Amino acid sequence: MNVAIVKYNAGNIYSVINALRRMGIEPLLTDDAELLKSADKVLFPGQGHAGEAMDYLRARRLDEVIRDLKQPVFGICVGQQLLCRHSEEGNTDCIGIFDAEVKRFLPQRHEDKVPCMGWNELDVRWKKEDGRCEGVDPLMEGLGEHPYVYFVHSYYVPVCQETIATADYILPYSASMHKDNFYTCQFHPEKSGKVGERIIKNFIDL
Repeated sequence: MNVAIVKYNAGNIYSVINALRRMGIEPLLTDDAELLKSADKVLFPGQGHAGEAMDYLRARRLDEVIRDLKQPVFGICVGQQLLCRHSEEGNTDCIGIFDAEVKRFLPQRHEDKVPCMGWNELDVRWKKEDGRCEGVDPLMEGLGEHPYVYFVHSYYVPVCQETIATADYILPYSASMHKDNFYTCQFHPEKSGKVGERIIKNFIDL
């Protein structure tokens, strides 16, 4: 299988590469548009500043390339945020797959620390706007009733129609999203042990 990782101005790329290698997959790290278009699966991970990341992507027209991809795409951490319409971080217009505004956590109590850092529980029940549970998205299959995953972030995506898993830190927010061929996680599956490994495998098996 041909798996590509988007190369751009962001950190934490190599932990994702190592996670795939542990699964027997040798990914291609590239910012070449044609190589990204021809891949079977595309991962869009990273940590960093939304504005700087979008500057890099736009300078190479990779924002357009990513928006037009037809194969499964997996945005991780900042990758999830950049797939939204806009981010409060640097007042940044993003790629716009998800019609959502990325917001900064605002502490409500003394014990609320930003960034949110550490292990937190997921609710993987896929809900519609009217509150009805529609089961579990394929990305979240096989995780058990109360999976824990690892987060490091100061910004979050509010719960929306495309939310397929939530976490709660200061307020409930989108821990994972899915729209068409685009899948995301705000947390780091590559740092989340067996649960994260299963999520990556679910994506690869889509």
